[in-house]
Order: sequence, then structure tokens, then C-alpha cells
Amino acid sequence: MTTPTAAHLLGTKGLSLGHDKAIVVRELDLDLPAGQVTAIVGPNGCGKSTLLGGLARTLAPRAGAVLLDGAPLTSLPTRAIARIIGLLPQSATAPDGLTVRDLVRYGRQPHQGLLRQWSAADAEAVEHALGAADLHDLADRPLDTLSGGQRQRAWIAMAVAQDTDILMLDEPTSALDMGHALEVLEMVRGLVTGRGRTVVLVLHDLSTACRYADHMIAMRDGRVAAQGPPREIVTPELVRDLYGVESAILTDPVHGTPVVCPVGLARARVDTADAADRQPA
Repeated sequence: MTTPTAAHLLGTKGLSLGHDKAIVVRELDLDLPAGQVTAIVGPNGCGKSTLLGGLARTLAPRAGAVLLDGAPLTSLPTRAIARIIGLLPQSATAPDGLTVRDLVRYGRQPHQGLLRQWSAADAEAVEHALGAADLHDLADRPLDTLSGGQRQRAWIAMAVAQDTDILMLDEPTSALDMGHALEVLEMVRGLVTGRGRTVVLVLHDLSTACRYADHMIAMRDGRVAAQGPPREIVTPELVRDLYGVESAILTDPVHGTPVVCPVGLARARVDTADAADRQPA
């Protein structure tokens, strides 16, 4: 099994993305720092998941390009990309009765071919992924018998077994309680500190993103409102711009990262809501 070195650089140039006739992401210029965790944040509908799909080439650009080591992603073979970029979508599903080990084995498919069948390196990658997710004791259990946090760790283990330099996760903690979410995020953080991967993830909770991300991309209306280290860009003004919420930004006493404390709706949003209420039926 190879050891990712975060040598691959991913970015965008004038990237626009859309669904059907609607343009969702508009003219983005981004450089994702290698060997770090990047969190994409912003309000519902701002284009977070759309951007992730474009970065992973599951969504074709309407304009501009996604660049991998300076080359347009669309110019590269699909199997070659799958050996560099791994994607775990938000709503992943598996056949009934599939065990954890079977799921993790699927992560090795990009490394298979007519002249390259299952090997000792594949088996090693699967065992490493199970260990990274602390799933050895559950490896032969069907997925549908696991808790939500255990299932999510199994899906991430599959992505880890793919052994890519860049890993993308779309809302990996959605629908998880606090304990299971922490379990998953600590695992994701360990992929960077222990293995040198580049991780890009979509998160809803701003304080959680501040704690676990080295770099943040804050989006609003399909554009980048701010990007950089969370300590530098997360301000009351940014929170107001993104969510229409007044807030106080405190410092986590343990980790030293920003903690967003909502105070109330911004005045402009309250005024707009009041005006709507006064409209005749």
C-alpha cells in the first residue's frame, strides 16, 4: 500500500457549475491547501455539495475548469482520477446483507483491471482501513446491524481503502448524534495528521468546521464569501453575511478555535420578515 504524500494539488479556475439550466456555482478561483483539512461551509442552497461534485468530477463544469496538478480534470482518465481523488457522497447506499469488510473491499476497485487482480497490497489496504476506522471487531457484521456512527465509519473506511491522496466527504456527520459525529470527525482529522492526506468536507455547523478544519471556504449564493484559516476569516460580519444572524465569536478554551454563539436574527432579516407579515393575504 502506498503512503499518500499530499503531492497532488487541486484547484479551480473560473469554475461555474449547475443543474439542468440553473447555474449554482459561479466563476470560482480556488486553491486547496495540500495535506490539510478544508471545510466548505455556508447556508442551504449556496452550492457546497455542487462544488464538491465538481471537484470530484461527478459534475461537469459549465465554464472554467477544475485543475489537478495544473491539468484540467476533464482531460484525465476516470480510473487515474479514482486513484487520486476519493469521494463519499452524502447519501451512500449499499445492498442488504453487505458486511463491513465487503464494503471496504469495494474501495480497491480503481486499482483492479484485466491485468491487475486482487493482491496482497489490496488486502493490506483493506486491513489498514479497518484499523483506521477501529472496525476490526465489526468487520464481518452486516452494515444494517450497526449504529449510525459505525456505519459512517465503515463508509469512510471504504474511501480510505481507495488509498487516494485527496479525500472528499459530503456532510459526513449528517443525522449523527454528538458522540457519533465526534467519532467520525476525529477519524477524519487523523487521516491528515497520521497519513498526510488532503481532505475536503462539507459541514453545516460553523463551530465544528472551525475546530476540525485548517482551511475554510465560506460560500454564499454560489460564490466565495471568504476563504482562509478559520481563526482569520470567521467574524460576526461573516456570520451575518452568510446566515443573517448576529453572533458573538468566542474562543474554545481547549482547542483555541473560534466558537460561534448566535445572538439573534440580523435586523435586516427581521425587518424583511415583518414586512412580509404585513402584506395583505
